[in-house]
Amino acid sequence: MNCPIDRVWEFYIDVKHLGIITPKELELKIINSTSQKLTQGSEIWLEGKIMMMLSKRTKWHSTITLFSVSPHKCEYVDEMLTGPFKKWIHLHKFNDIDNDNSKKQTQVIDEIDFELPYGRLGKLFDGYAERTLQKLFYHRKVATIRVLENNL
Repeated sequence: MNCPIDRVWEFYIDVKHLGIITPKELELKIINSTSQKLTQGSEIWLEGKIMMMLSKRTKWHSTITLFSVSPHKCEYVDEMLTGPFKKWIHLHKFNDIDNDNSKKQTQVIDEIDFELPYGRLGKLFDGYAERTLQKLFYHRKVATIRVLENNL
Protein backbone atom coordinates (compact mmCIF):
# COMPACT_ATOMS: atom_id res chain seq x y z
CA MET A 1 0.00 0.00 0.00
CA ASN A 2 1.08 3.57 -0.59
CA CYS A 3 1.72 4.49 3.02
CA PRO A 4 4.86 4.58 5.19
CA ILE A 5 5.45 1.65 7.50
CA ASP A 6 5.32 3.73 10.68
CA ARG A 7 1.78 4.92 9.87
CA VAL A 8 0.58 1.41 8.96
CA TRP A 9 2.16 -0.01 12.13
CA GLU A 10 0.57 2.64 14.37
CA PHE A 11 -2.82 1.93 12.79
CA TYR A 12 -2.55 -1.83 13.36
CA ILE A 13 -1.30 -1.74 16.94
CA ASP A 14 -4.22 0.49 17.95
CA VAL A 15 -6.95 -1.89 19.15
CA LYS A 16 -9.57 0.32 17.47
CA HIS A 17 -8.35 -0.80 14.03
CA LEU A 18 -10.34 -4.01 14.47
CA GLY A 19 -13.64 -2.12 14.41
CA ILE A 20 -12.54 -0.15 11.35
CA ILE A 21 -11.42 -3.02 9.10
CA THR A 22 -13.79 -5.80 10.20
CA PRO A 23 -16.91 -6.30 8.06
CA LYS A 24 -19.95 -4.76 9.77
CA GLU A 25 -21.98 -7.97 9.42
CA LEU A 26 -19.63 -9.65 11.92
CA GLU A 27 -20.92 -7.22 14.57
CA LEU A 28 -17.52 -7.15 16.27
CA LYS A 29 -17.42 -5.67 19.74
CA ILE A 30 -14.27 -5.14 21.79
CA ILE A 31 -15.26 -6.25 25.28
CA ASN A 32 -11.97 -5.49 27.01
CA SER A 33 -8.31 -4.89 26.30
CA THR A 34 -5.35 -4.64 28.65
CA SER A 35 -4.11 -1.65 26.63
CA GLN A 36 -5.26 0.62 23.81
CA LYS A 37 -1.98 0.03 21.95
CA LEU A 38 -0.88 -3.56 21.49
CA THR A 39 2.42 -4.60 23.07
CA GLN A 40 4.05 -7.88 24.03
CA GLY A 41 1.65 -9.62 26.44
CA SER A 42 -1.39 -7.46 25.63
CA GLU A 43 -4.68 -9.30 25.88
CA ILE A 44 -7.96 -8.57 24.14
CA TRP A 45 -11.47 -9.96 24.53
CA LEU A 46 -13.85 -9.76 21.57
CA GLU A 47 -17.38 -10.80 20.80
CA GLY A 48 -19.20 -11.06 17.51
CA LYS A 49 -20.01 -13.27 14.60
CA ILE A 50 -16.28 -13.76 14.38
CA MET A 51 -16.44 -16.41 11.67
CA MET A 52 -18.78 -15.48 8.87
CA MET A 53 -19.78 -19.13 8.72
CA LEU A 54 -21.26 -18.95 12.23
CA SER A 55 -24.46 -16.99 12.68
CA LYS A 56 -24.21 -16.95 16.47
CA ARG A 57 -22.13 -14.53 18.49
CA THR A 58 -18.85 -15.98 19.75
CA LYS A 59 -16.39 -14.81 22.37
CA TRP A 60 -12.68 -14.67 21.62
CA HIS A 61 -9.73 -14.03 23.94
CA SER A 62 -6.25 -13.56 22.54
CA THR A 63 -2.82 -12.39 23.60
CA ILE A 64 0.14 -10.87 21.81
CA THR A 65 2.93 -13.46 21.99
CA LEU A 66 5.48 -11.72 19.75
CA PHE A 67 6.08 -8.01 19.20
CA SER A 68 9.04 -6.84 17.14
CA VAL A 69 9.80 -3.38 15.76
CA SER A 70 12.68 -2.26 13.55
CA PRO A 71 12.93 0.63 11.06
CA HIS A 72 12.06 -1.47 7.98
CA LYS A 73 10.19 -4.46 9.40
CA CYS A 74 7.64 -4.82 12.18
CA GLU A 75 5.59 -7.81 13.25
CA TYR A 76 3.38 -9.16 15.95
CA VAL A 77 1.56 -12.40 16.66
CA ASP A 78 -1.85 -12.69 18.21
CA GLU A 79 -2.64 -16.11 19.59
CA MET A 80 -6.13 -17.19 20.61
CA LEU A 81 -6.41 -18.37 24.20
CA THR A 82 -10.13 -19.20 24.06
CA GLY A 83 -12.56 -18.97 21.18
CA PRO A 84 -14.07 -20.77 18.21
CA PHE A 85 -10.87 -22.44 16.98
CA LYS A 86 -8.86 -25.28 18.47
CA LYS A 87 -5.77 -23.31 17.41
CA TRP A 88 -5.32 -19.78 16.03
CA ILE A 89 -1.92 -18.14 15.58
CA HIS A 90 -1.96 -14.98 13.47
CA LEU A 91 1.33 -13.40 12.37
CA HIS A 92 1.03 -9.78 11.19
CA LYS A 93 4.07 -8.66 9.15
CA PHE A 94 4.79 -5.15 7.89
CA ASN A 95 7.68 -4.58 5.49
CA ASP A 96 9.02 -1.27 4.23
CA ILE A 97 9.26 -1.53 0.44
CA ASP A 98 12.31 0.11 -1.04
CA ASN A 99 11.43 1.56 -4.43
CA ASP A 100 12.69 4.22 -6.80
CA ASN A 101 9.79 6.64 -6.54
CA SER A 102 9.28 9.07 -3.68
CA LYS A 103 6.14 7.34 -2.33
CA LYS A 104 6.65 5.30 0.79
CA GLN A 105 5.09 1.86 0.50
CA THR A 106 4.41 -0.90 2.98
CA GLN A 107 3.72 -4.57 2.39
CA VAL A 108 1.23 -6.07 4.86
CA ILE A 109 1.25 -9.85 5.23
CA ASP A 110 -1.09 -11.99 7.32
CA GLU A 111 -0.08 -15.58 8.03
CA ILE A 112 -2.59 -17.69 9.92
CA ASP A 113 -2.10 -21.11 11.41
CA PHE A 114 -5.49 -22.40 12.51
CA GLU A 115 -7.22 -25.62 13.38
CA LEU A 116 -10.94 -26.10 13.68
CA PRO A 117 -12.37 -27.96 16.67
CA TYR A 118 -14.03 -31.38 16.51
CA GLY A 119 -11.08 -33.40 15.17
CA ARG A 120 -11.74 -35.23 11.91
CA LEU A 121 -15.23 -33.76 11.65
CA GLY A 122 -13.74 -30.25 11.85
CA LYS A 123 -11.22 -31.17 9.13
CA LEU A 124 -14.15 -31.62 6.73
CA PHE A 125 -14.75 -27.86 7.00
CA ASP A 126 -11.14 -26.71 6.51
CA GLY A 127 -11.71 -25.67 2.88
CA TYR A 128 -14.82 -23.71 3.78
CA ALA A 129 -13.02 -22.02 6.68
CA GLU A 130 -10.09 -21.08 4.41
CA ARG A 131 -12.39 -19.54 1.77
CA THR A 132 -14.26 -17.65 4.48
CA LEU A 133 -11.01 -16.33 5.94
CA GLN A 134 -9.80 -15.31 2.46
CA LYS A 135 -12.98 -13.20 2.03
CA LEU A 136 -12.54 -11.68 5.48
CA PHE A 137 -8.90 -10.77 4.89
CA TYR A 138 -9.66 -9.38 1.43
CA HIS A 139 -12.18 -7.07 3.11
CA ARG A 140 -9.57 -6.10 5.70
CA LYS A 141 -7.06 -5.33 2.94
CA VAL A 142 -9.47 -3.09 1.03
CA ALA A 143 -10.59 -1.33 4.23
CA THR A 144 -6.98 -0.75 5.35
CA ILE A 145 -6.01 0.73 1.99
CA ARG A 146 -9.12 2.92 1.97
CA VAL A 147 -8.40 4.30 5.43
CA LEU A 148 -4.65 4.76 5.20
CA GLU A 149 -4.22 5.84 1.60
CA ASN A 150 -7.13 8.29 1.79
CA ASN A 151 -6.21 9.60 5.27
CA LEU A 152 -9.68 8.79 6.66
